[in-house]
Amino acid sequence: MDSNRRQGGIQQLLAAEQEAQHIVNAARSGMILFFSGFISNVWSCDRNLLVVGKAKLARLKQAKEEADKEIAEFRAHMEAEFQKKLAETSGYSGSNVKRLEQETEAKIQHLKSEAARISPDVVQMLLTHVTAVKQ
Repeated sequence: MDSNRRQGGIQQLLAAEQEAQHIVNAARSGMILFFSGFISNVWSCDRNLLVVGKAKLARLKQAKEEADKEIAEFRAHMEAEFQKKLAETSGYSGSNVKRLEQETEAKIQHLKSEAARISPDVVQMLLTHVTAVKQ
């Protein structure tokens, strides 16, 4: 009787190993495996095993891609907001640059007009000093 019990135990182990191989093969082929409830015997897992098909796997993949897209959009939004606040606080913005360019151009024009206004006087003074003979 002890021999029969050992033989039966070995058979149970072989059956469990074969069932485990089926589960591994199903997982490798791209199926997702869910176990419903508590399985008391490994060889009885056929009736408790729910194999979710490739359509479910595709939907999960699509959901992941959508989530990744939302994350990328949120990250871009936050980066733009950060850059905007950085520009406001650092004092370097388009309006400041434009204002400084206008002020610089006005100063340049002022200097050119002043130079044109006093140019004849400067030329006359230079001619006077260069042509004057000292004794």
